[in-house]
Amino acid sequence: MSRDYEAKLDAAPLAAEGDDPVHAAAEHVLLREDYTPVDHVSHLVGIGVSVFYLIAALATLYEVFSRYLLNAPTYWAFETVMMLCAASWMLSSGFITMKQRHIAITVFHILATPRQRWWLDLFAMVVAIVALHMLLADAAIRAYDSVARLEKSGSAFNSPLPMLLKSLMVTGAFLYLAQLVVNLHRHFDSAGARIAVKALAAFLVLYFGAAFLGHALGISWAAAISEFFSGIGAALDPSKALDMRSMDLGTVSMIMVALLIGLMMTGMPLGIVTLIVSVIMAVAFFGPRGLFLVSSNAVGLLEHYSLVAVPFFVLMASILERAGIAEDLFDAMSIFAGNLRGGVAVQTTVVAVILAAMSGVMGGEIVMLGLVALPQMFRLGYDRKITIGLICAAGALATLIPPSIIMIVYGLSAEVGIGDLFMAGAVPGVMLAVFYAGYVLIRVNLNPALAPTAAEVAAITGKEQRLSRERMTAVLLCILLIGAVMGSIYGGVASVTEAAAVGCIGSLFVAAVRNRFNWEVTTAALMGTMSTVGTIIWLVLGAVSFVGIFNLVGGGDFMRSLFLDLGLTAMGTVLVMMLILMVLGTFMEWIAIVFITVPVFAPVVMTLAPELGLTEDQAKIWFGILFVMNIQIYFLSPPFGPACFWLKSVAPKDVTLQEIFISVLPFILLQIIGLALVMLFPQIALWLPEFLTGGSL
Repeated sequence: MSRDYEAKLDAAPLAAEGDDPVHAAAEHVLLREDYTPVDHVSHLVGIGVSVFYLIAALATLYEVFSRYLLNAPTYWAFETVMMLCAASWMLSSGFITMKQRHIAITVFHILATPRQRWWLDLFAMVVAIVALHMLLADAAIRAYDSVARLEKSGSAFNSPLPMLLKSLMVTGAFLYLAQLVVNLHRHFDSAGARIAVKALAAFLVLYFGAAFLGHALGISWAAAISEFFSGIGAALDPSKALDMRSMDLGTVSMIMVALLIGLMMTGMPLGIVTLIVSVIMAVAFFGPRGLFLVSSNAVGLLEHYSLVAVPFFVLMASILERAGIAEDLFDAMSIFAGNLRGGVAVQTTVVAVILAAMSGVMGGEIVMLGLVALPQMFRLGYDRKITIGLICAAGALATLIPPSIIMIVYGLSAEVGIGDLFMAGAVPGVMLAVFYAGYVLIRVNLNPALAPTAAEVAAITGKEQRLSRERMTAVLLCILLIGAVMGSIYGGVASVTEAAAVGCIGSLFVAAVRNRFNWEVTTAALMGTMSTVGTIIWLVLGAVSFVGIFNLVGGGDFMRSLFLDLGLTAMGTVLVMMLILMVLGTFMEWIAIVFITVPVFAPVVMTLAPELGLTEDQAKIWFGILFVMNIQIYFLSPPFGPACFWLKSVAPKDVTLQEIFISVLPFILLQIIGLALVMLFPQIALWLPEFLTGGSL
């Protein structure tokens, strides 16, 4: 084991900003003077591609301007934006891997001894190298062929988008693989082990270099070397020996799920877990040819235009947060809280709703409320348990209040209109906010000692709080910006992606009014967005590959028949699904839950739609809101509720995890009541999208 491995673990921060301390691997300390050439490339490429999101937002904004004001829609904007975002998604892989930002379930990893962690990390890196090697074995050849024939989109603009997307995915995977090999070399301390890693690197260079020279440039000796390696792979074809096609679907499904869960528990990145299971099952079922199925599913992900909304919303939230707008919102609401007992708690809930509409990302919202609202409410004499529980619960509203990133990922997986999901989530989100505020008001009025009035607050602080003109102007502009973004989506004026781009550029204008539009804020927001979205995309890439193979071998059909054959009523079947989601939420990351369960659950709910008194489209949207509300419960639930750990990471030292877990219990009960109401009365979620679309759902 490396001599300094334990020291690195001790020196590592709990988590990067906004990361989940339970489900995200800690970033190890790596000084700039220790960089290898590969590290420098990963770092510089990461910085470079972070700017692409801002350029893509500007291109989207130009398209909106050209289409609506000039009545001259462009042909190039869509494909240019897709290329820029795909480049940032894929080419950020080296930076994220160097910084060890990939999402993982590290609960058991944290509980292990330093020596056990060393072995777990070694296992994760070896598996990741194998997975990426096998993915590139097919994907690289497809990319070379695509470049050779200049594969084009066939659109009016007729750009070489397919060729570029395949090339970007392969380049990103190569960066990922190269950085993994460097990390593996750094992991060892012994000279012999490092020589072995160098030998592995030499083999990979020979393998992929020969394939490039042979297939792309037509050099005969390189082609012969590449064919030699391919022959070895064909000779080792395990599909005939395993004969998995003769197995029943139940056995195959259980094998895939067991592999998935078993590897997740080791703490390796979730994207690698899903990718390696996809590769193993594809090769076991179809032989080496099965790798084409994995690589084609992965490339297909880059063509999802709806995914572009994710970095735009994340960037908008990051700019507004770093420009200090969130803190301004809190201060403004404090001024208008009035003499209502518990008024600061109510305005905290209102701020949480506005922050949720700004971000769509829960982690940043809870961190902001924990840094700003928690100390102030403590200082003003608010009950500790009510304060802690309210901040955790209100911060988690970002999962339900649009623009929710979880809704975007669910919509892609279930093939549901993201705009419809946004509209459906608004009323349940506000309903929960009212529950939280109402619960606090009832408690503090039954027991006035739990919260002071505004007059008592003034007596405690001895000063009157005021906002400067630019801060108040920034708050008003921020609220107008959020209203414009959400209003354009609800009103059908712009798509979710277009509205997100408008919000992204608009946030820069608000930051300028706040006198915080500077190099530091902009670069920090861009780098944070690149890192955050890069971790999500590589996880989604692996999950898409897994779901594609799982459905291809019949796993999806088996799981759907299993649910439909339970002999339960339609509502009973939905209730079982909710319970399964709650169980999975105790140990699995939300994005993994989405891609594992939604492709199975959503078709079942559609089948049950007539029995539920809904159309298929209504059923998918309704179940999507139930799904997101269930994930919201998981975010608060002990012992692994991410919201609790996020708050703990920024709370005063005297706030213990045990105190946080106890404090959130009443709010979890309120969430369960809200979930039950939406289950029993689907129109709570459906009436707004039906009203805004004229009842066309």
